[in-house]
Amino acid sequence: MPSDACLANLPRLNDLAKREGFDAVIATSPENVTYLSGFWAMSQWVRRGPQAYCLYPLNGEEPALIANSSILDLVADQKPWVSDVRRYGYFQIDVDASATLEPDDATQSELFATDAYAGSVEALVAAMKEKGVAKGRIALDETGITPQCMDELLAALPEATFVRSFGLFQRVRAVKTPVEIDILRDVAAITQRAIEASLAVAREGVSEREMLRAFNGSLVADDALPVTGCIGFGPRSAMINAQPSDRQLRPGDLIRFDVGARYKHYRSDMARGAVLGEPDKRTAAAYAAVEKGIERSYEIIKPGLKVADLFTEVVETVRREGIPGFRRSHVGHGIGIDGYDPPTISEAAPEVLEENMVLCLETPYYELGFGGFQVEDMLRVTRDGVESFMTLPTALRVV
Repeated sequence: MPSDACLANLPRLNDLAKREGFDAVIATSPENVTYLSGFWAMSQWVRRGPQAYCLYPLNGEEPALIANSSILDLVADQKPWVSDVRRYGYFQIDVDASATLEPDDATQSELFATDAYAGSVEALVAAMKEKGVAKGRIALDETGITPQCMDELLAALPEATFVRSFGLFQRVRAVKTPVEIDILRDVAAITQRAIEASLAVAREGVSEREMLRAFNGSLVADDALPVTGCIGFGPRSAMINAQPSDRQLRPGDLIRFDVGARYKHYRSDMARGAVLGEPDKRTAAAYAAVEKGIERSYEIIKPGLKVADLFTEVVETVRREGIPGFRRSHVGHGIGIDGYDPPTISEAAPEVLEENMVLCLETPYYELGFGGFQVEDMLRVTRDGVESFMTLPTALRVV
């Protein structure tokens, strides 16, 4: 049943977890369960509360996936690389005894033939005991397990030591695997096609909402899902999280895109600017300044560069190139299965860049009454520099 496609950077996880003396790692949040097991637990992603876990022992025992009985069809359909599946909770499904079941239906029938645990914690505890980690030091992603389930887990395994370890998962996810990088290239390309589709309808009188519809329609046609759709015209472009309205495009209006999508569980995040007709000198100068900041990042990014030094150089470049008062809390972030993976590119960032980090470099400038100017690129840190995932030029687009 399992596929060979594992999203997680397992060598990095093993190294970091063993270095900290852990005997096992448990993923509980939607992103980390999908990352570690390859399984997308739909109910966990669409609402708060449903529990799904992935137990990853560091003693060589097989990992285990804990999932509600109501989503076993997704296990059969997705074929996660983790094959030890523990189900919990009641769900009724019937089988036509006279039918020859198709492979996925046969897998479901096999899964439903296993005993169901009463709850998620009971299933997790049983797996931990069987795999010899019930008395160990456990790295627990604390962000997805409910307080009630956490209390049950502590009570059931009093000899185990649980350490809050969402940060461990973040450090692991910061460096991408080849599979992740391929998906991130794809979602970047899909998102750029959607920006082009949106700009294709740009004309006097079109509304922000109409441009968003064109953007979202293009994403869906490429099997991606809309996540972020900030599109603002004229002065509304200075709204930090500009949500498209009925405001119509006028000659000379600046158009700011800050948009993103999800594809095969992975995220995009990018920004571009356009203007209807020729921009005035002030608009052109401000946009050019933020563009120069991004261009400077390409010149200096390489493994070993301090993230804080990258922040300083980008900010100083924008100031030098035309916005003397430019200030930012950060000028970008990592991206992957979450929209904000480490590192956050800030003045206080402790990290250094590593090969195969995938970053979003951005230089937003918002001036109420004037406009919002933003360039944001997706890129990969390579062995000796940068691979850009972008095909759209950074320059201000005239439409």
